[in-house]
Amino acid sequence: MNLGRIVGMVVATRKEPSVEGLKFQLVRYIDENGKETGAEVVAVDTVGAGPGEVVLVATGSSARQTVLTQNRPCDAVIMAIVDSWDVRGETKYRKTEER
Repeated sequence: MNLGRIVGMVVATRKEPSVEGLKFQLVRYIDENGKETGAEVVAVDTVGAGPGEVVLVATGSSARQTVLTQNRPCDAVIMAIVDSWDVRGETKYRKTEER
């Protein structure tokens, strides 16, 4: 899994029938300090994440193991909205302290 921040929404009016009804978000990966890494991924949103929220993204075959993505052509899935994380006992991110 990777940490990322929602930076945009992807809208597709015509798509493969097996992905009808799925919400796509553009996620920019971040490191343990919350700094952007430069990498981005389009991910299926299974948790209703909003713009700017920090999320956990699973990729590869793991992305197809949720209720919404099972047996669908999906390479990345947003599976959690992050509330906080600590590194070696130091709080690096806390959602309630953002903004």
